[in-house]
Amino acid sequence: MAEDEYCEVHQEPLRLFCDEDQITLCNKCFQSLEHHRHLVYGIQEAAEKARKLFQEILTALREKLEVARSILADEQDRMKMIQEEEQNLTEIIESEYGLRFRLLTEENELSLLRLQGCKFDLNLRKAKQNQRIRFSTELEKSQEALQAEKQACEDMVELGSKQRHQMLSSNKEVLLRRLSCLTRENMTKLKESEARVSEQQCSLQRIITELEKECKEPASSLLQNARYNLERSESLLLQCLKSAHITDLSSCQIKGMSKMLAVFQRHITLDPETAHPSLVLSKNLKSVRLRNIQQDVPGKPWRCDFSATVCAAESFSSGKHYWEVNVEMASRWQLGICSVTDRKGNRMEASGNKVLLMGSMMGTDYTSWVFPPLKKIYWGKQTHRVGVFLDYEYGQLSFYDVTESSLIYHFSHLTFQGNIKPVFALCTSSGDLNSDSLTV
Repeated sequence: MAEDEYCEVHQEPLRLFCDEDQITLCNKCFQSLEHHRHLVYGIQEAAEKARKLFQEILTALREKLEVARSILADEQDRMKMIQEEEQNLTEIIESEYGLRFRLLTEENELSLLRLQGCKFDLNLRKAKQNQRIRFSTELEKSQEALQAEKQACEDMVELGSKQRHQMLSSNKEVLLRRLSCLTRENMTKLKESEARVSEQQCSLQRIITELEKECKEPASSLLQNARYNLERSESLLLQCLKSAHITDLSSCQIKGMSKMLAVFQRHITLDPETAHPSLVLSKNLKSVRLRNIQQDVPGKPWRCDFSATVCAAESFSSGKHYWEVNVEMASRWQLGICSVTDRKGNRMEASGNKVLLMGSMMGTDYTSWVFPPLKKIYWGKQTHRVGVFLDYEYGQLSFYDVTESSLIYHFSHLTFQGNIKPVFALCTSSGDLNSDSLTV
């Protein structure tokens, strides 16, 4: 036997291992009072116990290493997503406020036109009265007073419009600054998390490599550093691995809705010709629900191919349009617009190109999605009434939470050709039908 396998004190083979003191012993060492009450194993038995324990710890360490790698990849993906989301939300804010500026300008112009029309009628009535007035000086004074009053009213309209324009600009800048600030805060948290998890990953990989090497060592060498390696491993296993908690950028919601939306509100009815067989329309063609039994409808080969869908009877090929939909009684719904084509008999039918907002209530969890592309958006509470605004010429479509008076999502840079129809859908899953309904 090699010299280092003998006791330096008693010169006898080191064939025992004291679990209490984590040292190898000879028979005489074991018989001493120092180790008399300690738990002692044969050195090979102790080494096998240590190897088995190392293997169990290696399994836990490898699992934790995979978790660290997964979290690290997620943090890196989230950093990319945060940057993309900031860019997307910036474009939405810019586009939505551009829309609101245009609507404010149109509202101002409409107010001036009404004012001019009112004053014009008043001038006519005054002129007829003045035909019976003999004194021309009184007529001139009356006309001057009317003109001054008209100008004062116009100035007040212009001033009010300017103040509201400034308020919109201020709100927009505040929202953009908040978005930028939240993005920086989130990126800082994610980078700190990335550095922390990366360091933990390196430590885990290092101890795994060392333990794998230790398992191949002879019994005496393995046992020499067993307790130290175990303590290091347990310390790493106790370290918490978690992702960074960040603020959802969608909390930068655009509040308020333009009063001009009411000017563009349209009377929308549902088109029975486009209704999916699973749907039942109300007599006034304003509501739709799922029927209990699916029925065949002869002579209607075309149906919308995305869930149980129905289109509006009205179609738009220009201008601005606004409508509202009550979705409170639906657990899974979709609404938006679709392109239509003119088929035989001048009947408008959907072509399949859609822009949609989708809501889904699963238990107590409410989620919202938009399409295209299919993307989940943050909207923490259930929406009861959705407003839809279409600006055909500018290629914009906005969805509003009417109850909360705030923007849900805004599409811009859309390209429209031909007729556009509002579209509505109630979803079924695995063939199951329910009592969901929508009301326009």
